[in-house]
Amino acid sequence: MPWPRLPGDSAVADMHEESKAAANGCGKIRSGAQNGAALLALMEKTGYSMVQQNGQRKFGGPPPGWEGPPPPRGCEVFVGKIPRDMYEDELVPVFERAGKIYELRLMMEFSGENRGYAFVMYTTKEEAQLAIKILNNYEIRPGKFIGVCVSLDNCRLFIGAIPKDKKKEEILNEMKKVTEGVVDVIVYPNATDKTKNRGFAFVEYESHRAAAMARRRLIPGTFQPWGHTIQVDWADPEKVVDEETMQRVKVLYVRNLMISTTEDKIKAEFNKFKPGVVERVKKLRDYAFVHFFHREDAVAAMSIMNGKCIDGASIEVTLAKPVNKESSWKQYFNGQISPSSENLLGFPNKEDGTQKSLGKPASLSVRLNGQHSPSPPEVERSTYPIFPGIKLTPISMYSLKLSHFSSAVMHLDYFCHKNSWAPPEYCLYSTTSQDGKILLVYKVLISSIADDSQSYFMPEKLCTTVEDAKELAAQFTLLHLAPEQAYITLLSLNAAWWDSKANCTPYLV
Repeated sequence: MPWPRLPGDSAVADMHEESKAAANGCGKIRSGAQNGAALLALMEKTGYSMVQQNGQRKFGGPPPGWEGPPPPRGCEVFVGKIPRDMYEDELVPVFERAGKIYELRLMMEFSGENRGYAFVMYTTKEEAQLAIKILNNYEIRPGKFIGVCVSLDNCRLFIGAIPKDKKKEEILNEMKKVTEGVVDVIVYPNATDKTKNRGFAFVEYESHRAAAMARRRLIPGTFQPWGHTIQVDWADPEKVVDEETMQRVKVLYVRNLMISTTEDKIKAEFNKFKPGVVERVKKLRDYAFVHFFHREDAVAAMSIMNGKCIDGASIEVTLAKPVNKESSWKQYFNGQISPSSENLLGFPNKEDGTQKSLGKPASLSVRLNGQHSPSPPEVERSTYPIFPGIKLTPISMYSLKLSHFSSAVMHLDYFCHKNSWAPPEYCLYSTTSQDGKILLVYKVLISSIADDSQSYFMPEKLCTTVEDAKELAAQFTLLHLAPEQAYITLLSLNAAWWDSKANCTPYLV
């Protein structure tokens, strides 16, 4: 049976299929004709159409008999680690187990192999969540495990280096003047001066296409609002947590607090509507996590306290988004750690032998390039030989992508440069433990933000090596400088490294 010739296919694909030594699920080598026959049989069986264009092959979209608009956001999953010689005839039956497939997009190489990943859109969000639950880390072939996570079209841009005296309405109007499809602008007040913004904003667009066109329009140098050169990049959509998990959350995330507001003050304010309901409070700079004994009290407190003033600051209160501890997706991607009040970097504590954590905000937005934002790819830590005659080109580290950096120290330097700040200065301090060990901690000074009350940052734990102390200080600084937009990807890159470091044993000061 002939290969069903799809737009964008070439004879090269068939020739490559004939020669490659890739096996199918039965361990046999399939030729191009056999692949074609399998795909044609799949189309005849399901009634779905299949077309290839722009480096991807689309199965369905819409499926037979579909009426109405496409499924809403949240119905699509990202699939990674697909064997390169696996195609729709094997993938569709697997993903149909979770529900009705609206569309499957398999990324293709010119050679005819797939590129190792695909996007599967279901007809409902519940089906997409079920696919993640039952197919993430699924052994699709002997010894071959796929990764499945939610996929969202990115409709949000990060805009940096905004004058701090600009209000939300001014930023919104300016963005609407030069870009189309603006839905909203998200601006956070300065931690120490609530009349100012933090120097950045998030602009939400009606579609990914509108955001992509806006990003192109706002490229630094081509547009200077208020006479300033701004920074523009993709912002990752907020973490999506399934409804079943959110129904169990009993922790509130409180934003826009005053620096001077204490944990005791926050606990007292949240206990006012019903005494004794708050278990504990963890505050970091201008945000905090309020833990309740019971979920119903947390939900009631959220409704009552959102928009209230504490020490003169109008606060925002939402449910904290928990970590999916059962997910093994990060094993492959070494991906971003999901925001939660108690999941930063685990350190063994010498006092009780348990894991302690620094904590971080529940809603972080990571600036990532591209339409879809699955967890970032694993950073390759390898060396390659320099062959005679190889051409080496000078390059600035600031022209690289975040995926090229594997330490918090480099991320902090990069972050300061992107915000037109002076490079961070590291001041080393030491003390001696009870058993005679020299313990170290760095204070990080960023002189360019001296207009704020806090321009230096120092973690509350000590390390036994200079390298570990510097890395911890850089991570601590990043979290406090930019909790809403920060480079949380670097934390996952280092989490396993920290856990494996026998010589890094932070002590409580």
